[in-house]
Amino acid sequence: MSLRWRLGLVGAVVLYFAYLSAANFVPKEQRVESPFWPDDGLRLGLDLQGGFHWVLEVDLNVALERELTYFRGQIEENLKDEGVTAIEARVENERLTVLVPRAADLDKLREAADRPELEVVEEGERELTLALETDWDDEVRTRTMQQVLEVLRLRIDDPGKGIPDSVVTRQGRDRVLVQVPGGQIDRERLRLLVIQTGHLEFKIVQDQAETRELLLARHGGVVPPEHAVVFEKDRETGRELRAYLVRETADITGSYLADARVGFDRQQRPIVNFEFTPEGGEIFAELTSANIGAPLAIILDDNVYSAPSIRSRIGSRGEISGRFTSQEAADLAVVLRAGALPVPATIAEERTVGPALGQDSIDRGSMASIVGLVLVVAFAVGYYRLSGGYAAVALACNLVLLIGLMSLAQATLTLPGIAGLVLTVGMAIDANVIIFERIREELRSGKVVRAAISTGFQKATSAVLDANITTLITAVVLYEFGSGPIKGFAVTLSVGIITSVFAALVITRLLFHLHPGQRAVQQLSI
Repeated sequence: MSLRWRLGLVGAVVLYFAYLSAANFVPKEQRVESPFWPDDGLRLGLDLQGGFHWVLEVDLNVALERELTYFRGQIEENLKDEGVTAIEARVENERLTVLVPRAADLDKLREAADRPELEVVEEGERELTLALETDWDDEVRTRTMQQVLEVLRLRIDDPGKGIPDSVVTRQGRDRVLVQVPGGQIDRERLRLLVIQTGHLEFKIVQDQAETRELLLARHGGVVPPEHAVVFEKDRETGRELRAYLVRETADITGSYLADARVGFDRQQRPIVNFEFTPEGGEIFAELTSANIGAPLAIILDDNVYSAPSIRSRIGSRGEISGRFTSQEAADLAVVLRAGALPVPATIAEERTVGPALGQDSIDRGSMASIVGLVLVVAFAVGYYRLSGGYAAVALACNLVLLIGLMSLAQATLTLPGIAGLVLTVGMAIDANVIIFERIREELRSGKVVRAAISTGFQKATSAVLDANITTLITAVVLYEFGSGPIKGFAVTLSVGIITSVFAALVITRLLFHLHPGQRAVQQLSI
């Protein structure tokens, strides 16, 4: 490719990325519509534009008690197989207490409870008090926290469905940090996404009435054994609209859901369409075919969303209606699609971060970048003369390429990202220094200017690539294992490394092709 074509191509690339960079300084309402103009450009992180900072406390005791309840069932089954009945077992305060009818059955109880996950903390004449073994206790806590993080990330940080640039990460033993940049969601919507357990159940309605009192009056004033009363409530006021009598055990749960999406009924009212897995579809089909004409309560977190009558056998698809707004239906679909939180979580700390501090950080970071750029350029020009001027041009192009690429990818700029930007300004000159020193060595060895430039670039390329690839590996590791601000720093550093190498090996080389180019000069200003 001729020099003219190379100059034109590189010039077009730099101008395009300069165009993308400029978009970040033009308000959206003033932008001209263009397929080449980025929709958003650089996005600002929580530390720069403000937003919500929540710390959630996860109730891990619920997970421990569920684990003990599971082992209680196993122990009871084992004892029944040994002919021991009339067993009393209870789980409370992270302890499982099992009482057998006779002291002679204690040995059978010990054998039934002999599991590596359990340890005996107290023994009586007819009873054992058990707790989870320390390692298994830690395993349950760790597993539960991983499930909580996975569900919250799907709800909040899921690409294409969640809130861009949000952070969901573990903090300490039983806490989760949630950070959401401002302007993308209001507090109540975020609270619904974060706090709502999302436990979905489908239950056949045994009876219903306008109030709990009217309902129980038909059943002797008490809730029948193995049944429960649930309510349909007004979501704005919390007022109970209708009471339903259902069995305690769900006929099918949301664990069989494969997908949930927003839809509209015939009156164009928002609904949530759901789809079961093949296994769940079979269970749901059997349930509906056996209960045609009966109401089916759709219950989320103990609240009835709707209770339509079953008119025919329903397969793997259904819908949830309940006087939703479009936004409520969309949020409910997100919650159902992400799955239920394994344990409840409460807001332990809540802060609203204002953008004032962020603007100050942007101003200071911009000033640091400008000062750093000026000092680096002054050093390069003062030490390497004309060649230093070439390095300054390459450095300016490098910054344009860096900001343009991040704008094109709609990357998030955080305070550590600004630090990465400042660091890139200082590091970008390194490649030019290596190249210039190589050219000096070739000149001192007696080579003519053209040969010295060509050999200098050729021999310096491997050193430049090696030095930058090792730094890039570190940045990739930071991105992979870091979170939030650390990822912001890693992204800026990674993109800066790529643009720095391009600027040094391509743009600086083109400038040397312009001058001295093919001219037989006797000296080089370096």
